[in-house]
Amino acid sequence: MALIEVNEVSKLYGFGDATTVALEDVSITIEKNDFIAVMGPSGSGKSTLMNIIGLLDEPTHGSYKLSERYVSRMRTTGRAKIRRDTIGFVFQTFNLLPRMNVIENVALPLAYKGMNTTKRLKKAGEMLERVGLQDREYFYPRHLSGGQAQRVAIARALVSDPSIIIADEPTGNLDSGSSRVVMELLSEIHKAGNTVLMVTHNPSLTRFASRVVYMHDGAIIHDEKSKIGEIPKILQRSMYFVSKKTEHDDLAGVSELMKQIPGDLKDEEKSKKPKKRKSRAKKSKPKKARSNKS
Repeated sequence: MALIEVNEVSKLYGFGDATTVALEDVSITIEKNDFIAVMGPSGSGKSTLMNIIGLLDEPTHGSYKLSERYVSRMRTTGRAKIRRDTIGFVFQTFNLLPRMNVIENVALPLAYKGMNTTKRLKKAGEMLERVGLQDREYFYPRHLSGGQAQRVAIARALVSDPSIIIADEPTGNLDSGSSRVVMELLSEIHKAGNTVLMVTHNPSLTRFASRVVYMHDGAIIHDEKSKIGEIPKILQRSMYFVSKKTEHDDLAGVSELMKQIPGDLKDEEKSKKPKKRKSRAKKSKPKKARSNKS
């Protein structure tokens, strides 16, 4: 049974001549405990698709089933409850509240569930210990490094025990060392049985995923299962690793290189088509007429 089923979903913004198509007839099925890396150039529809799956937005057309339930048939309060209890979000910009200390930020989702202060602070403390920040409980976000702030954001996403984690560019603002720590945390979450959906521009991070989806112009143009620890073949062929800088530092360069993928995919499809065999039949030469000797 599929956990997530998106069928021919489109998302349009604006009206008339000013209409923008963010998603166009996108279909994808996601199983429980998948770790999916969603890639594509800016404006390809990655974040829009994640917002629809995360119940932060609604599709203009098409259907979306979450755990065998059609989302369109749910009431607003029902969607909010499922989002609160089932989905954890990790954003590129952390989205920590500056006037709350670390433990209060992590405990905040539990307040929405009606849990009393003592219990939610205890659970938040346990989650901070899990991400290695138990000594930063009473620090404020401005006192944290980028990597520490992102780990706090992950702890906040996990504190409600969600089954789905949606991470939108979780390492986009981090250095290589912090990126590695954050990705190892997401890997542990996946191994614990959670479903992880990660939007990324960084091809080196796809080695943590069990499946890579590539989007372009609001559509999914490639969907490939991959072995954890390995870079998918299509990325290996696409000159992503021309230099080590593209792995973490040169995101602008990576973004430019990602534009090569659609062309590479077309070339790959052409190579899969069977080539027409040329006929090897030899043309028969006209026989010479025998002369009758008298």
